[in-house]
Amino acid sequence: MVELLESGLKNNHLPEVFPLRDEIDGNHFPCRFIKVVPIQSWGSSNFNFSIWYIELHGRDEPHIVRSCMNWYNTYREKEAIRLCLKHFRQHHYVEAYDALQKKTKVLLEHPALTELHNELVLKGDFDACERLVERAGQEGLFTHYISQQQYKPKWAMIEPATTNGNNLYDFTETRPGMRGGHQMCIDPYTETIYLYGGYDGIQDLADMWAYNVASQQWTCLSKNTEIEGGPSARSCHRMCLDPERKQIFILGRYIDSASRTLENLNSEFYMYDIEAAKWTLITEDTGAMGGPKLIFDHQLAIDTERQTIYVFGGKVLTYVSRSPSETERSVESKFSGLYSYHIPTNTWTKLKEDCRDFKSRTGHSMLFNSKTRLLYIFAGQREQHRTTDYLSDFFTYRVDTGEVNVILDGTKKEGGQVPASGHTQRATIDTELNEIHVLLGLKREKEKNSSVRSASFWVYDIMKNKWSCIYKIEGSGDHYAIKQQQVEPVPRYAHQLVYDGVKKVHYLFGGNPDIQSHPRMRLDDFWSLQLSRPSYEQLVRRCKYLIRKNCFQEVALTDPIAGLRYLQTDLAELVDHKDVEEAKEFQLLASTLFKDSGDDEDTEMTDTDMTQQYIYRTQLFDTLVSFFPEDMTQPRGNLVDLISLS
Repeated sequence: MVELLESGLKNNHLPEVFPLRDEIDGNHFPCRFIKVVPIQSWGSSNFNFSIWYIELHGRDEPHIVRSCMNWYNTYREKEAIRLCLKHFRQHHYVEAYDALQKKTKVLLEHPALTELHNELVLKGDFDACERLVERAGQEGLFTHYISQQQYKPKWAMIEPATTNGNNLYDFTETRPGMRGGHQMCIDPYTETIYLYGGYDGIQDLADMWAYNVASQQWTCLSKNTEIEGGPSARSCHRMCLDPERKQIFILGRYIDSASRTLENLNSEFYMYDIEAAKWTLITEDTGAMGGPKLIFDHQLAIDTERQTIYVFGGKVLTYVSRSPSETERSVESKFSGLYSYHIPTNTWTKLKEDCRDFKSRTGHSMLFNSKTRLLYIFAGQREQHRTTDYLSDFFTYRVDTGEVNVILDGTKKEGGQVPASGHTQRATIDTELNEIHVLLGLKREKEKNSSVRSASFWVYDIMKNKWSCIYKIEGSGDHYAIKQQQVEPVPRYAHQLVYDGVKKVHYLFGGNPDIQSHPRMRLDDFWSLQLSRPSYEQLVRRCKYLIRKNCFQEVALTDPIAGLRYLQTDLAELVDHKDVEEAKEFQLLASTLFKDSGDDEDTEMTDTDMTQQYIYRTQLFDTLVSFFPEDMTQPRGNLVDLISLS
C-alpha cells in the first residue's frame, strides 16, 4: 500500500477536505479503496475511535482511468522484474539474473552502483570500492541522504574572554547582568550581537551591549541610553537590525498599570546608527502617524532590500481610570494588527486589523523570508474575558499581495508531530536551507500531581512542510533548573535567541527560569547552539570504514598476523574515536583474530554457489547503497516479503 496522507481531524462536526497523494514518479495512479488507520483520539484514553463518513473524490472518466491503468500495469511489471533481479543477484543465481536482464532490458540500478557491486561483491577489490565512494561524494550523490538526517544539537556555554592576567574581573562591567524581557539582534557580517534593555526582577534596564563573536568579548555601548538621546529603560519591547545600513530600530515597551498616565503612553520609535553611535527619535508617537499605538510583546521583521519593517501583534497599553479595587485583568485586552513602516519615506500603513481570520496575539513569532517575500507567523497567546487562549496555528502572509495561507490552523490533533503551544516561542529562519527553527520556552505540564518543566527545539522544513523535534529537555521541580544550569540551558521564558545565518550558529541569553522559591530571579547565562548533520566527508569516511572493516574480517580469517597489522594501521586510521559506539565496535574487532572458524556455524556453505563471504559482501553493498538517492538504487523491498502465510 501507498501512504496517501498523515494528518488529523478537528474536534468538531464540520466536514473537512484533505488533498491526497496521487502521483508516483510524476504519474497519476488509480485508486479504488483507501485504508484509514486511527492513531490518536481527542479527549481522554476512555474515548473510542470513530469514523462517521468518508467520501473519496477524484477523476473517473474512462479515458483518464484507462491511461492511468496502462501506466500502472507497466510500472508494476517493471518493479516486479527489478525485485526478481535483486533476489537473483543477492543469492548469486547468475544464470537466472543474466537471462532475465537480457530478455527484459530492465536495469536493476544506476550503472555506477552496478560497478560498485562488481568491484565489491564479485571481485573483492576494496581499494577500488573506496575510490568509487570518494567519487560519489565529490559528485554530490550523498547530498540527499545527508539532508534527510536528523540534526544533532550541541549547546555550549559562552564565557567572556578575560582582559587581565588574574582571570578576575567585575562581571557587571564586562558583561550584561541578569535579565528577562530584553532584546537581541545580530549582524552576521561583523559577527556582532547587540543586546538592549530588559527587566532584572526589580526594575527595567536601559543599558546597551555588543558582543563580538571573534574576540569573545562584551562591550558596553551605553549604561543608560536615555541620557544619550535614546530610549528610556524598558522591557517587552522589540528590536530589529538592518545589516546593510548598520541601523537598529526599537519599538514598544511595557508599563505597569499603576505607572501609566495619559502622558507616557506615546509609542516612541527609535533608530540607532551603529557606525555613528548615535540615537535618533524617529517619531514620538507612531499611533499618531497611522502606525501602532503603544504595544508590548509584539514582533518586528525587516525587509532589508525594500527597507520596510513589519509589526504584528502585541497588546495595546491603555489608560483606564478605575477604582483601586479593579485590576488590570478586569479591563478588556486590545491587540494590535499588522503594520508596515517604509523607512525612506517615514510612512506607516495598516495592512491587517485584528480579526477572527487574522488573530492578533502576544508571545508569538514572526519571520520574514526574503526569497519568497512571505511573513511566517506562529503560535502565541490571547487573553480575553479573563482567560488565556494558547494558540498553535501557523500561517503565512504574502507582503506584496496580502494573501494569507494557513499551514496549520491549530485545531487538529497532530499527535506530537508539531510544536505544542508553550509559554514563549523564539524563532529564526535560514532562507538558504529553507528552514525555520523554533525554541519553545518554559512549559509547565501537570503529571501525577507534579509539575514538569520542559523545553524543546523544532525545525520546520519549508519545502517539505514538515516539523521535526530535534531536542527536548524536561525535569521536575525547581531543583532541576538549578542543577542543570551548567550543563544545558534550563527551561525559561522571556529570553532571547538570535541566529547567525552565515556561520549557522544560534545564540541564547538570559530569561526567566520561573523558580517558584525565587520569583525575582533572572538569568545571565549565554549559550551557543550548533545544529549539525554529517558532512559528505564524514559520510565518505564512514563508508570507507565499513569497507575496511569487511576487508579486515576477510583477511583475519585466513592470515591473523596480516589481519592484526591491517587492524592497527589501515582500519585504525579511519576510526572516529569520539563516536562511542564506533570506538567500542573497533575494540571488539580484535576478538576476530582469536576466533576459531570451526566455532562459527555461519561459515558453512549455505548454497552451492554462495559462500558466507558473498553474503557479507552483499550485506555491505546494501548498506552502502542506502546512502545513495533512491532513484539510483535497487528496490528497497525484497521478493520474499511478498510471500504470506494464508
